[in-house]
Amino acid sequence: MTEQRTSLHGHWSSRLAFILAVAGSAVGLGNIWRFPYMAGENGGGAFVLVYLVCVFGIGLPIMMSEILIGRRGRRNPVATMRLLGEEETGTIKWRWIGILGVTTGFLILSFYSVIAGWALAYIFESGSGVFIGADLDATAAIFTSLQTDPVTTSLWHTLFMGMTIFVVAFGVEAGLERAVRILMPALILLLLILLGYGIFQGSFLEGVEFLLKPDFNALTAQGVLDALGQAFFTLSIGMGAIMAYGAYLPNEESIVRTSIAVVLADTGIALLAGLVIFPIVFQFDVQPDQGAGLVFVSLPLAFGQMTGGIYVGILFFVLLTFAAWTSAISLMEPAVTFFIEQLKFRRIGATLSVGGIIWVLGLLTVLSFGPWSELMWREKTIFGWIDWMTNNVMLPVGGFGIVVFAGWFMAKNSTADEIDPEAGPLYELWRMCARYVAPIAILLVLLNATGLLGLVSGYLFG
Repeated sequence: MTEQRTSLHGHWSSRLAFILAVAGSAVGLGNIWRFPYMAGENGGGAFVLVYLVCVFGIGLPIMMSEILIGRRGRRNPVATMRLLGEEETGTIKWRWIGILGVTTGFLILSFYSVIAGWALAYIFESGSGVFIGADLDATAAIFTSLQTDPVTTSLWHTLFMGMTIFVVAFGVEAGLERAVRILMPALILLLLILLGYGIFQGSFLEGVEFLLKPDFNALTAQGVLDALGQAFFTLSIGMGAIMAYGAYLPNEESIVRTSIAVVLADTGIALLAGLVIFPIVFQFDVQPDQGAGLVFVSLPLAFGQMTGGIYVGILFFVLLTFAAWTSAISLMEPAVTFFIEQLKFRRIGATLSVGGIIWVLGLLTVLSFGPWSELMWREKTIFGWIDWMTNNVMLPVGGFGIVVFAGWFMAKNSTADEIDPEAGPLYELWRMCARYVAPIAILLVLLNATGLLGLVSGYLFG
């Protein structure tokens, strides 16, 4: 590096701490909730195969780009993009990529906290035995009752935000690192316990065959684009979290090795989640393509029919809550560091302020499922628009800006210094993916999500 900067907020104590933190950021509801039902909707193994290709060919180069930018700047995402933009290109306009990332994380956490609150509530719903003997109509009614009750949902949303604020307020080593060192091993242990149940009590071989045996007849072009989008979103890239965590990575740690370890951990946990869920799904004749309702409607139906279902249900929703918690911590951190560095807040004040604003924004999601559920524009509620804008527009645009800046605008010696001066062919492979493969793939995701892909295809192939 031409200049040795130091983070204002401390550093991770080890490579393991960084891997656990970034894996915790990446492993969230997207792995345990979204990945299984998307695989179910797209024929299982064929979707998984395309997803794996996309994760390593596209997600990994973007993650490496975000980490190297974060470590080189050593500031919050806005300040980092401003600083490096001025150094590498002579303009501070790149700060808008940082602003977009922080804003995206801010908005995502506002509704993420509400959904995580449902998972918290379901720990106690499972423990109460309410799912025992329930049919599909009953489990659907329980979920609808929770969603549409603004007071109850607000209480669970408040509790989850309080848990997140508590961790972030303690800083990098005492808060973030200590939390992930406990939560990530606990999450993996819970997955393995549930996996053991599936092996001995569920339709395990049927679940394995569905998840891992490719059926390309069931995979459509839309399914390929869904796999590409899932690979992009599951790694928490484009929202400032990985850039903020990269700022705390010691200089001597290899970005190549740590990024590969994170991607392997994230992918492994997603596959484990599928191996946990699908044996249960098939054992109790639940359809695997039930969409988002798979976790909160269909699985509780299965829990209510199985031996020891109360305990399995409790463990599953504790697992879901832990996964959401580690991601929520990372989503809050970029905004907190911005308040500390730019607005001169102390960490506790910054965390309380950011958490309070996000909590208020979360009430829009709470109301969107309750009293404001009929308040729509173009068939979307307020929550629907926040969800659509962040996932389909803001994240791809942020990821595109990050990888294009690293691949095209940062000097080659700058990126080589950060990634690994001795990486050799691996560095050249990253550079090719960052300059060509990843940007094109992100554009496809963006065009598909906004409906422009069909228009472009129609114009070109008419």
